[in-house]
Amino acid sequence: MAKNGAKGNGRIGAVKGRSQVQTPSGNWVKRNADTGRFMDQKTSSKTPFKGVRKEG
Repeated sequence: MAKNGAKGNGRIGAVKGRSQVQTPSGNWVKRNADTGRFMDQKTSSKTPFKGVRKEG
């Protein structure tokens, strides 16, 4: 029978192919490193995305 893994064994290390930049309004925006297109904006809080490297 299949079992669930131990709690807390999520992503280890940085997210690949992504970066993030802060907008003038203070929100963080995730960007695709290959195409340079913006993917997602975090509006729930002013904290950066976890595990995504910051630009500049």
